[in-house]
Amino acid sequence: MDEGGKEPQRIAKLLARAGIASRREIERMIEEGRITLNGDVLTTPATLLTSLHGVTVDGKAVGAPAPTRLFLFHKPSGCLTTERDPAGRPTIYDRLPADLPRVMPIGRLDMTTEGLLLLTTDGEFKRQMELPATGVPRTYRARAFGDITQGQLEELMMGIEIDGMRYGQIDANLERSTGHNKWIEMTLKEGKNREVRRVLEHLGLQVSRLIRTKYGPFELGNLASSAVMEVRQNDLAVFRKGLK
Repeated sequence: MDEGGKEPQRIAKLLARAGIASRREIERMIEEGRITLNGDVLTTPATLLTSLHGVTVDGKAVGAPAPTRLFLFHKPSGCLTTERDPAGRPTIYDRLPADLPRVMPIGRLDMTTEGLLLLTTDGEFKRQMELPATGVPRTYRARAFGDITQGQLEELMMGIEIDGMRYGQIDANLERSTGHNKWIEMTLKEGKNREVRRVLEHLGLQVSRLIRTKYGPFELGNLASSAVMEVRQNDLAVFRKGLK
């Protein structure tokens, strides 16, 4: 079977599936004249192909895409979810094992947010997971300082608007309270930028620690900080079958 199936697909999509880079990066590579087809430099990411035969990137032939791989990474606090930082701050790639294949993060966690970050070899799968319509639930545990009741948290099930930004349904539970310190568990499907922190700060709480514990069926569990674990191919196939 060829890489793209019988239906022609955009080259940027095929190369993303092959794990070359994300679609956006591939579009930039095409602009820079780094991708050729049968010896001719490509000028548009809209080029339609049924396979990657004859395609080269930086002069190297592109092989058939390997099976999609997915890894769970326990991101520690204090590193950015990016490949490189102009300011020289540490990134997740400084923490990842050297023997890992080329991986891309699915979504982001803030620099000070810890916990479960999914990493994949497949740029097309990354893009699918990041689409708002895919709506995979993510669960966080937040340690916050201040006063809040379970009743106030339950109102978040109706969604909330903060400074003109609408946040959808959030399932929030007060796990435990020690004086003014609270542990709150929150599950949401959107994952807008800094959503959990913004919502809790809007409710008058100061967030001192934020940990993502779950993303869809994948759980952080006892995975040590900075450790990586691969998802079994069978579990990944079952998950992908159920995606929107």
